[in-house]
Amino acid sequence: MSADIGKRLYQGKSKTIYEGPGVGTVVMEFTNTATAGNGAKRADIKDKGECNNAISAAAYRRLETVGVATHYLRRLDATRTLVRKVSIVPLEVIVRNVAAGSFAQRYGVAEGLAFSVPVYELCYKNDALGDPFLSESAALALGLAQPEELAKIAGLSETVNQRLVEYFSRARLRLIDFKLEFGRLGADLLLADEVSPDTCRLWDSETGERLDKDRFRRDWGDVAEMYREVARRVALAWPEYAKDPE
Repeated sequence: MSADIGKRLYQGKSKTIYEGPGVGTVVMEFTNTATAGNGAKRADIKDKGECNNAISAAAYRRLETVGVATHYLRRLDATRTLVRKVSIVPLEVIVRNVAAGSFAQRYGVAEGLAFSVPVYELCYKNDALGDPFLSESAALALGLAQPEELAKIAGLSETVNQRLVEYFSRARLRLIDFKLEFGRLGADLLLADEVSPDTCRLWDSETGERLDKDRFRRDWGDVAEMYREVARRVALAWPEYAKDPE
């Protein structure tokens, strides 16, 4: 670990957070660890951390250019990214464009059913409780967010969805669904966490092949190859965001 990186602040399922080299910064280190079932299933996937770091950094650079404020500052090396230190809102937003996974199971519909309008779901970000679904009124009652924050989160989620659909479409990937997190920085809300095959369902836009963490969840194999393929496609589709500006 570089000498200008501080102590470890948080050990997550797939990332480690360290104190950053400057005031108001932290370092996200992407690891090769993959988990499923709230951590019950675990394995190391070769090159996963490097691929996710590259995919997420390019996505954040693109989002910043179209007016979405994020916590991203710059990529430090193959697996580490410098970000603004934010206070994470204890909510996860799940945005669904197509039925898949738990949604398909919950409502008894076939995976692949495209929605006429996106579905937005809120979860309480709490591992001990299994990140349960909750309504906006429950989020308010629990003091997890203020009314104006929930309204802003909804608007930002819609914008991010539109932009990420475009971002992945150019890489010949169909954005099925994904998870978002937001952080408070003073009075501002910033997009935080990551955008990667760990947090997004991505299907080949022509063949429907699954190129996301479902390959790990469902024991379909070729997991490392999938991460590398998504990173390769994104870099080819968006070469202007493959590296930080000089």
